[in-house]
Amino acid sequence: MTTNIILLGPPGAGKGTQARRLVDERGMTQLSTGDMLREARTSDTEMGHRVAEVMDRGELVTDDIVIGLIEEHMEKDRTNGFIFDGFPRTLAQADALARLLEKHGERLAAVVEMQVDDDVLVKRITLRATCAECGAVYNDEMRPIPSDGKCETCGSTEFKRREDDNEESLKQRLLEYYKKTSPLIGYYYANGQLKRIDGLGEIDEVAEEIDKVLD
Repeated sequence: MTTNIILLGPPGAGKGTQARRLVDERGMTQLSTGDMLREARTSDTEMGHRVAEVMDRGELVTDDIVIGLIEEHMEKDRTNGFIFDGFPRTLAQADALARLLEKHGERLAAVVEMQVDDDVLVKRITLRATCAECGAVYNDEMRPIPSDGKCETCGSTEFKRREDDNEESLKQRLLEYYKKTSPLIGYYYANGQLKRIDGLGEIDEVAEEIDKVLD
């Protein structure tokens, strides 16, 4: 049985950073709903054709298609576990994922909620910039771009900022996140699977807390 987890956390909490670390250090596989749909749409498979048809009509992809894509990966990917990213988003999806894992003799090791202080998060995100080359994250206050204008990681001089990294937009994204995930948090808490950690620590500190949960 492998180690499977769900990472929960609002925009900017660092889920992507921690997921990449788990992939690199533990040999896990990150299953991002968006990535899976894009990959499927360009594949010449029956499921890919279904995805393309639905998306071409401008409709939302159904839960059974997403579950089908996850099952495809579970059957073909040799991995030390899956990190579910962007799924589940509803209680129905959570139930469907539980049934799928049980079908394959698997289970969730934990659902890790990366908790944050919203005001601190807004300040972190609205002041951030990323290296256009390697994706290294900088912050005007906490980790400013070096005075020589070069990325400390790769030496690139190109940086970018997201248009929606502004206070009004971020607060709206946070509101949507809490509205959608609060039932899930209650669901996994009731199942004894929810583990809460401080998502605003240094990257290594957050990583250490996640490792404690998994170990």
